[in-house]
Order: sequence, then C-alpha cells, then structure tokens
Amino acid sequence: MSAHILLVEDEADLVQTLSYRLEKEGYKVSACLRGLEGLERARSEPAPDLVLLDLMLPDISGTEVCRQLRSDPTTRRIPVIMLTARGEEIDRVVGFEVGADDYMTKPFSTRELLLRVQAVLRRARRSGKGAAALRSFGPIQVDEPGRRVWIEEEEVTLTLIEFDLLLYFLNNKGQVQTRDQLLAEVWGYREGVSSRTVDTHVKRLRAKMGETGNYIETLRGVGYRFRRKPPAR
Repeated sequence: MSAHILLVEDEADLVQTLSYRLEKEGYKVSACLRGLEGLERARSEPAPDLVLLDLMLPDISGTEVCRQLRSDPTTRRIPVIMLTARGEEIDRVVGFEVGADDYMTKPFSTRELLLRVQAVLRRARRSGKGAAALRSFGPIQVDEPGRRVWIEEEEVTLTLIEFDLLLYFLNNKGQVQTRDQLLAEVWGYREGVSSRTVDTHVKRLRAKMGETGNYIETLRGVGYRFRRKPPAR
C-alpha cells in the first residue's frame, strides 16, 4: 500500500508542484493551506504516514502544529519534515526541539525532498522483526517492535528519530560513532546534511533520558560513544 503524505503548506504553487511529484512517485497526497486544518486531518482516520509541514502558516506556526502533534498520543509517532524559507540555525534547532524529524530550507531540490521522504518513511517502517519483545540495559527498557522506551519503569516519549538513535547506540555499545556515521546509519543520509542535526538530536535524547543520558559520551572532535556497560547500582 502506498504511503499517505499530508502536505501542510500555504503556497498554492508549491502545493501543486509537490503534490504532482509525490503522486508521480506513487504516494497518496492530501494537502491543506492552514495549520489548524492540518492538525484536524492528521487526527482523522486513516492517519497520514508522514507530514510535510511549512513553518510559516497563516493561522498558527508550523512549530506549534508540530508541538501539538507530538503532545497528542494519537499523532505523536507520525514523522514530520519541516519546510521553510527560514534557514537560520536557531530555526532548525527550534524545529528539532519540538519534535521534527527533518528540516528543509526553501528553495530546495524536489529530488532531495523525495530522497528525504523515502529515508524518513523507511525508518518509520522498521518493524523490529526478530527482535526480543523487551530488552534491558540497566534502568533502560526498550520494546523494539512497539517502539516504546521506559527508564526507571517510567515511559519516555521519543520521536521516531530519537528512538532510532537510541536503538543504534544500544546496538553498538562501546563503539565510537562519528557524526557522519550516525547521519548515514540512523538518518540514511550520505551527504549534504549538517552535523548540527546529530548534535541537536543527541542533546534532546539526553534530556529525555534524565540521568541515563550520561550513558551517551561525547568525544570532542570525533563524535559519540554509548557506554559498554551500565554503571553498578
């Protein structure tokens, strides 16, 4: 079954262009010009598989739309790619802080957007087949098929990319991971993406993990490493 993409964008010409290209690639596309309508459609059945979300909307901001999607249990696992004419680093950081999975600055290559859509959907479809129902690392418990995480028996809500980042660290405990390696293996990008993307998501993941966030060690000038063993308790 083809993926359903919800496009929330107030530039009618861009909506037409992107809808045509996405449909040509086999996706089902729904489009709306306002943020509140986008929220309503995201909460409707069937839910979209991915949201392409403009930052500057006429009624409410894209960051507010994303924040509400992430706070709603029915939509919090829908991946979001933000589209915006604002390319300042602070805007990208804010986008990631409210839970966006990726961020593209206008004008952008439609081909690059399609590649990023494919990468995000590929991550979302990982089923965890063959994985244990529940795996533990110290106080951390991960339900890979269900994509759920508990720390000290309290569930922690992670975005799609945060979950995949944590899972990758757990699968490669004790190994040094450069930012380029993480971009390639977790994000699925080989080039053209700032390493700031990795740093921002690692910072958010650490914050959500509380004290266990210290298990992710920073190697200055190199990258990151997840502890090989949990500390004795």
